[in-house]
Amino acid sequence: MFHATVLTIFPEMFPGPLGLSLAGRALAEGLWSLDVRDIRASATDRHRSVDDTPAGGGPGMVMRPDVLAAAIDAASPADDPRPRLLMSPRGVTLDQARVAALAQGPGVVLVAGRFEGVDERVIEARALEEVSIGDYVLSGGEIAACAVLDAIIRLLPGVMGNARSAESESFAEGLLEYPQYTRPQVFEGRTIPDVLLSGDHKRIEDWRRAEARRITAERRPDLPGSGKDRS
Repeated sequence: MFHATVLTIFPEMFPGPLGLSLAGRALAEGLWSLDVRDIRASATDRHRSVDDTPAGGGPGMVMRPDVLAAAIDAASPADDPRPRLLMSPRGVTLDQARVAALAQGPGVVLVAGRFEGVDERVIEARALEEVSIGDYVLSGGEIAACAVLDAIIRLLPGVMGNARSAESESFAEGLLEYPQYTRPQVFEGRTIPDVLLSGDHKRIEDWRRAEARRITAERRPDLPGSGKDRS
C-alpha cells in the first residue's frame, strides 16, 4: 500500500482536501495511508522553536537543520525506501511522468517548508529532493504537498473508477487533453461537434487526437506531443 508521510508545522491542515472526493474515498478504503508529523515535536526548547535568523543576515527566518533532521529521522529511518521530497519553489518542476513514477513506488515523504527556506545542510544530509509545483511562491509547502499527493493518489490502482481515464488526460503522451462536451446538445447557440454525435468511434478518436495536437501546439509548444521543432 502506498504510504505518505507529511512533515509540517501545521499538521491540522491535513488531510484537508485529501480527505474528500477520490483521495478521501481511497484513504477510507485503505488504498493509501497518510501519516502527518508535527516538526515542532522534535524541537528541544520550551518554545518548540523550529527556526532561527539567517546566517549572514537578511529578512525572515530559516528552518533549523537539527530540528528538521530529527523530525525526518523519526518519520523516515535510514532504510526507508521512500523518496524524500522538499516542497520548494527552486526545485525541479513536477510533471506527469514524475507523478506516474512516484505512484509506482511504496510511498513518499513530503517536507513542507516554511519561512525563508530550509538550512541547506539538512537538504544535503537527508538527501531531500526539491520539488516545485510552479514558478510562484506560496506561504508554505503544505498546499504544494497536497497537490503532489492528489496527483499521485488518483493514479494508484483502484482509485479511479475507470482506469482508462488517465490515458486521455492532459500530459498523457505529451499532449494536452482534447475538448470535452456533454448535454444539452445546444448551449447558448453553441453546438456539440457533429463528429461526437456520429457514433463512428474511429472518426471520434481521430478528431480527439487532432484536437489534442492542435491545442498542445497552441498552448504548450514545449511538450513533446506538440509537433513543434524544439531544437
